[in-house]
Amino acid sequence: MKNKIIITSFLFLISFTTALSQNLDSLTNLANKGKAGAQYKLGYIYSNGKGIQKDLKKAFYWYKKSAEQGDAEAQYNLGFMYNCGFGTQEDESKAFYWDKKSAEQGFAEAQCDLALMYYAHGYGTLTDPKQAFYWLKKSAEQDYAQAMYFLALYYYYGKGTLTDKKQAAFWMRKAHNNGYKKAKEAWDNLELWKYEAKN
Repeated sequence: MKNKIIITSFLFLISFTTALSQNLDSLTNLANKGKAGAQYKLGYIYSNGKGIQKDLKKAFYWYKKSAEQGDAEAQYNLGFMYNCGFGTQEDESKAFYWDKKSAEQGFAEAQCDLALMYYAHGYGTLTDPKQAFYWLKKSAEQDYAQAMYFLALYYYYGKGTLTDKKQAAFWMRKAHNNGYKKAKEAWDNLELWKYEAKN
């Protein structure tokens, strides 16, 4: 019985590996034909080591191909790779460029990161609190919890906008309700319950 299980497991592993290899070959063929979706998927597979050895240079290559064709998620990931120096040299201005391209297409994570580049870091661009607030609001309105948290802080401290503690309470509550763990601590520390609108 034990030998039968080992043989079955071995045969499954061989068929899984063969299917994965065929799928990767098929995906590579589509990517080489210029299909942005396939290029993005290859970037993702290589950046995360999904079924193959992780290769950040190949991930960068395929994300860049897809990003150049306008894929918003690939643009965001490419910006991240430039930001961290994964698969390429770190480059603040290129990180900003690709994050902005993705943000302009409505990708919530990119909008939040772009806001932080404008304000918290002045990373790859000049510091601009109003632009930071603008992009945080765009991201938060798409229910991106991290953006909700930072937007609440911007309202609370009057960064890039007028101070509005009711809006701070509203967005911090939403961030908490959307699972952003730091929001509860900020809610308590800033005593935002005092400003929550009563129904």
